[in-house]
Amino acid sequence: MTPSPVGFEAAGAGKVAAASGSSRPKLEHAYLQLYEPSADGSLAKPGPALDRIEFQFNPRELTLAKAASWARQTGTGNQRSGPPQYNGPQPSTLALEMFFDASSTQDDSVVKRVDRLFACCVPTSASHDQKKDSPPWVLFRWGGLTGFLAYIGSVQAKYTLFTSSGVPIRAVCTVTLSELAGEAPRQNPTSGSPVPRRVHTLVEGDTLAGIAYREYGDPALWRALADANGLDNPFRLRPGSTVLVPALSELGPAGAAGAPRAAEVARAR
Repeated sequence: MTPSPVGFEAAGAGKVAAASGSSRPKLEHAYLQLYEPSADGSLAKPGPALDRIEFQFNPRELTLAKAASWARQTGTGNQRSGPPQYNGPQPSTLALEMFFDASSTQDDSVVKRVDRLFACCVPTSASHDQKKDSPPWVLFRWGGLTGFLAYIGSVQAKYTLFTSSGVPIRAVCTVTLSELAGEAPRQNPTSGSPVPRRVHTLVEGDTLAGIAYREYGDPALWRALADANGLDNPFRLRPGSTVLVPALSELGPAGAAGAPRAAEVARAR
């Protein structure tokens, strides 16, 4: 089953107890499954399995974060800031804690576990040999719970107990997983562009300079707006027709570079 790009897949959750006939479910240990990065550059399917880092104790909590990217034009002078423009979702992140303890054995097993986590933050040997440095890819799994395909962005280890000779035998590791692919920005069905566009229906008295001022805070962008709509005669606008209003980033530097003189703006009005 393909992992969810936003949250978790929970296939098979709750089926263990039913299958065994017991009212007490079997204890499942969480783990991180490590993979070699894909050889063909695909972000949907990892390469061969590399390692499996078991949780000694299951996590008490999981922190899943999701955010969107917005662009907003800053107002100048008495102008207000423009409306935010949606640029698409940012990759999800999953933060969790891994607790390791070797107080009963007094050995270096905790240090070795932490070193394995730190090793996840450097490129794999295979990717380095191919001059395509990439850290191992990872999936968080816990019974029927499966996270998104990710890489380990950061590891912070806090040692809290030591032997008399100074060997760490207890640690709390904070691990952050960052989603690999993320979601593709949704396309506007009218424009087919990955950057959302608004559609403005013209009314009597509308001008491109007025629309540019209202949408971007700069009437001088009327020419770039005309070019974006393929208008041969931007001074003859028919009420009831529509004008696509791209995000400011879509107008590009050509829109600002081709800003009309004040007299041309006056004629456009």
